[in-house]
Amino acid sequence: MSEGGQGHVLLVDDDRDLLRLLSLRLRASGFEVTTAESGEEAMARFSALTPDVMITDLRMGGMDGMALYDAVRQANPSLPVIILTAHGSIPEAVEATRKGVFGFLTKPFDGRELVKEVRRAISLSGTPVSSRDDDAWREGIVTRSPSMEALLRRARLAAEGEASVLICGESGTGKELLARAIHRASPRRGGPFVAINCGAIPEPLLESELFGHVRGAFTGAIREHEGLLRSARGGTVFLDEIGDMPLSLQVKLLRVLENREVRPVGATGTRPVDVRILAATHRDLDAAIEQGVFREDLYYRVNVIRLDIPPLAERREDIPMLVKHFLGDLRSRHPKRISGFAPEAMELLVQAPWPGNVRQLANVVEQAFTLCTTPVIPADLVREALRAPSEEVLPLAEARRRFELEYLVRVLQMAEGSVTRAARLAGRNRTEFYKLLHRHHLDPGLFKKR
Repeated sequence: MSEGGQGHVLLVDDDRDLLRLLSLRLRASGFEVTTAESGEEAMARFSALTPDVMITDLRMGGMDGMALYDAVRQANPSLPVIILTAHGSIPEAVEATRKGVFGFLTKPFDGRELVKEVRRAISLSGTPVSSRDDDAWREGIVTRSPSMEALLRRARLAAEGEASVLICGESGTGKELLARAIHRASPRRGGPFVAINCGAIPEPLLESELFGHVRGAFTGAIREHEGLLRSARGGTVFLDEIGDMPLSLQVKLLRVLENREVRPVGATGTRPVDVRILAATHRDLDAAIEQGVFREDLYYRVNVIRLDIPPLAERREDIPMLVKHFLGDLRSRHPKRISGFAPEAMELLVQAPWPGNVRQLANVVEQAFTLCTTPVIPADLVREALRAPSEEVLPLAEARRRFELEYLVRVLQMAEGSVTRAARLAGRNRTEFYKLLHRHHLDPGLFKKR
C-alpha cells in the first residue's frame, strides 16, 4: 500500500495515449501509478516494486496480458490482476476467470467503473498496510484493522509492567494469541508461558493442577506436585475462560494475586510464587458477579488492565490478509498448487457473519482448500463451507431450463430409461417427450439398468 494513498497500481498497455489517460484518471482518484508499455517492461517494473493491483491490456505485441498474468502469478499468487481488452469474448473471459484473474473489462469502459474495480481489488487483496521489523512479539497476529492496531499498542504498553491483564472477546477471536504476544513483549519473555483452560478441567483436578498438592493429599498422590503456578516461576500463567473457574478456587487465586503465595492441596503452609497472571473470558463478568458466580474482589484483581478484542465481523478488512496467511500455512504443509480464492469467493468470505470469528475462518479456508480440485478456489466451495444458501437469482428462462432438466433426469431414472414409461409419468405423449429429451441432449439409453 502506498504511503498516504489508496494503493499502488501497475498499469500496462502498449497504447501510449490510453496509458496516459488511465494513469491520469487513477492518480486523480488517489492511487500511485507505475506504467509499462509492454509485458516485458512490466515484469522488469514488477521485480523492482510491490504493486497492490495490476491492470493490463489483453492484446499486446510480444508478451500478451494472459502471459504476463501467468508470469506475475509465479512471483505473487495473490496479486489481483484486471484485464482490459477491445476484443472481449465469452471464451476469453471464462478462461481468464478460471485462471483466477480478478476482473475482465471490455473497452470502451467507464473510468469510474475501472476505479471502482481497482478499489474492490485492493480491499480484497490481503495487502498489509505496513511491515515493521520490531513486530516479532506479535507473531501470528495478522491485521490491518485500526481497532486491532490500537489494541496492540495498548497490549505492548501493558506488557512492560507486572499488572494483571484481562483479555475479553468472543470465542475464536484469538485471546490466547494475544496473551502469548504480551508475554513475548514482557520482561518475563525468558520464562515459561503456561496456559490452562479453567472450564475444561474438573474442579478437583483444576485445584491440584494450579496450586499443586503434597504427597498423600488424596488417593493417588504418591509424590508432591508443585502445580502450574509454581512451575511457571519467572514467567506468565494464562488462565483462559476464568469466568468458568469454581468459586472455591477463586478464593485461592485471589490469595496468589494479593500475597504472591499459594497453598498446595493438603499442605499446612503456603509456598511463594513468582508469576504474572493473564486471564481471558468470553463471558460478561459483570453479569456473573450479579449472579453470584464470580467474586467481585477477584474481578478487580484480574481486571487491572482490560483489553477487548473486536469480533471479526467488526474488522472485515483483516479477512483477506488472514485468508492469505492461512493459505500460506496450508500450502507449506500440503503439495496442492492452489493460488488463491476466486474474487466471488473472497467477497463471500468478506461478507460472511463469522459467529466463530478467526477460528471459524481458518476452518472454512482449510475445508475449501482440502476439497478444491482447481488452481483457484471457487465461490461454491466457500458457500458449502459456510453452509450458506446461494443468494443467486436466476433469470426465469434459466431457472425453468434447470428445473426441466432435473425433472427429466429424475423421471428417466424412475422409468429406468423407458421413454414410454417416462412419458406416461410426465403426462406427455412420446413425441412431445422425445422433443424435450432432444432439447436437453438427454440419451434415455444411459438410464437403462445394466
